[in-house]
Amino acid sequence: MATRFNTSAWQSLDPRRSLAVAIGWAVFVVVTLTAALGAALSARHAEQQIRTDTEQLLRQYASRIYTSIQLSLQTRRSIIRASALQIAASTDRGDEALTRHLEAVHREFPEFVWLGVADDRAQLIASVGERAEAGGIAAQPWFQAGRRDLYMGATAATSPTAGEIVDVGVPLRFADGRVVGVVGATLSRAWLRGVTQRLEHALDATHDVQVWLLDTDGQVLIGPEAQPVPTATNRTDFTEGGRMLVGRHAGDPHGNGAAAWQVVVREDAASALASARATRDAVFLTTLLSGVIAALAAAIAAHGLLGRLRRLSTQAFAIQRGERLQLDRPSGHDEVAQIGGTLATTVDQLQREKQALTRLNAELDTRVTKRTARIERMAEEARHAAVARERLHMARELHDTLAHSLMALLAQLRLIRRLRGRLPSDELDAELQRAEAVAASGVDEARAAIARMRGNSVSEAGLGPALAELLDRFGQRTGLRTRFASDRTAGALAGERAEVAFRMVEEALRNVERHAGATTVGVHLASAPTAAPDADPGAAPRIRLEVSDDGVGFDPNLRPPGHYGLRGIREQAELIEGRLEVSSTAGAGTRLTLEFTA
Repeated sequence: MATRFNTSAWQSLDPRRSLAVAIGWAVFVVVTLTAALGAALSARHAEQQIRTDTEQLLRQYASRIYTSIQLSLQTRRSIIRASALQIAASTDRGDEALTRHLEAVHREFPEFVWLGVADDRAQLIASVGERAEAGGIAAQPWFQAGRRDLYMGATAATSPTAGEIVDVGVPLRFADGRVVGVVGATLSRAWLRGVTQRLEHALDATHDVQVWLLDTDGQVLIGPEAQPVPTATNRTDFTEGGRMLVGRHAGDPHGNGAAAWQVVVREDAASALASARATRDAVFLTTLLSGVIAALAAAIAAHGLLGRLRRLSTQAFAIQRGERLQLDRPSGHDEVAQIGGTLATTVDQLQREKQALTRLNAELDTRVTKRTARIERMAEEARHAAVARERLHMARELHDTLAHSLMALLAQLRLIRRLRGRLPSDELDAELQRAEAVAASGVDEARAAIARMRGNSVSEAGLGPALAELLDRFGQRTGLRTRFASDRTAGALAGERAEVAFRMVEEALRNVERHAGATTVGVHLASAPTAAPDADPGAAPRIRLEVSDDGVGFDPNLRPPGHYGLRGIREQAELIEGRLEVSSTAGAGTRLTLEFTA
C-alpha cells in the first residue's frame, strides 16, 4: 500500500503528466537558479565589501602602530642625543666619567642593551653592556652614519627571538661644531616586541590580528612568536595565497632609517568574512524558500486556470476509448476556447468520416464476398486446368513408354505372322521370345511412368537430393556414367516450381536414354548470378539447371512427327515462366539449360 502511494505521489509530480506541474517545476527551476545567482552575487558583493573594509581597517591599525613605534623610537633616540649633548658640554671626558654617564642612562632606560662612545678614529672609549662588532667599529652603520647626523637603523633578525635589533648613532659635537666622536646604543628586540604587543593589544579589533615589523629591505624584524620568519621566497606574500587579509603602512624610504620601516597587520580571512558567508547562506536559503513557495503557488494557480483544458483532455480521452462521441465546446474567447472549438469541429468531422467509412466498409465486405466467390470459381477452374495438364502429362508419359513398346510388339507379331509357315521352329521361338521381352519392357516402363506420376521426394528432401537420387537410379539402370553438382541454396528449393523442374529433368534423361547414344550424363544445379547490379536484394533468387550429355546430338530446330519429349519440356518451362535454351551439334552432344525464379 505504501509503495502504491509513493508511486502515485511521484506520478503526480511528473511534469510529463500535468501542465500545471510542469509550470510549477519551471517556476521552481527559474526561481532556484535566480536565487542561487542572486545569493552568489550578493555574497560576493558583501564579501568584497567586508574584505575592503577589513583591509582598510587593518591599514589604519598598521598606521597607528607605525606611528606609536616611531614615537617610542624617537623618544629613545632623543635620550641618546641628550646624552651626547651632556657629554659634549661636560668638562670631564675621561673614560671613567663617560662610563658612569653611560651606566646612569642604562639604569634609567634598561631597554638599551648596549651603550658606547667612540672617538673620530673609530676607537671605543667607553661602553656599557656587550656587543659583538664584526669587522670593527669603523664598518658599523651606526658609526659611519652617526658621524654625519642622527642615525637609527635595524639589523635583520635570524629568528623571531633574536637579541639586538635597533642601532642608534648620534654625533658627539662640540660647541664649535666639530664632530669628535659618536655616541652609539642598541635597543633590545624584547623591548621593541613589548612595544608592538602593547600596541597590538590596544587595538579595538573584533578578531585576533597579527603584527609584523619589517625593515627597508622587507626582512622581518618583529613578528608573532608562533609564526616562522618568512624566507626570501615568501616574505612578500603575507596573504598566504588569500587565506589572510593584510594591511600595510610604510615610512618614507627617503627619510631616516627608522622612518622607512613597514608595519604589516593581518587577520584570518575566514574569521573576517564569516559574517559575509553567513549572509550569503541566509540569502540563498531565503530565496530558495521563496522559490519553493512561488513554485507551489504557481502550480496551484496553474491548476485552477487550466481546469477547462483538463476537462477538455478528459473528454478527448473518453472519445478515444469510445465512451463519448462529441466534445463540449468551452466557453470564453481565450486560447482554451479556441483550441476546444477547433477540436470539437475536428471530432465532429471525424465522426462523420467514421460513419462514411463504416458504410464503405460494409460495401467493401459485400464486394469482397462477391470477389471471393469469383476467386473460388477461378480456383476451381484452375484445378480443372491442372487436372487437364496432368492428363496431358500422363498422355506424354504413356506415349513415350507404353506406346513405343506396343508398336515394337506389334511389329514383331506382324513379322511372325508373315513368316509363320516359312521359319524354322527355333527361329520362330526366338522371335516369340523377343516379342515377349518387348511386352515385358513395356509393362516395366508403364509401371515406372505410373510411379513417377504418383509423386517424388522433391517436396520432402528438396530439388537437389531428389535430382541426385534420380540420376543415381538412371545410372544404375542404363549403365551410363553420371555427374551431379548442386549448391546449398538451389538444392534446398522445394515446391511447385521444383516439381516441374524435376519432371523436366526426368524427360531429358529419358530422351538421352532413347536417342542420344551417350556414355556420360551430367546434371548441374546452382543459383544464377543477378543480371542487374541494382536488383532488389530481397527478391527471390534465380535458379540455373543444366542437363548435358556426350551423345550424337541433333538439330533443335527440327521437330520430327511422333516425338513429343522436347515439346513437353518447353511447355513445362512456360508453366514456371522459365527461360529454356537447348544447344546441340551433331556428334558433339546436347546441353539443356533452364533458368527460373525460385
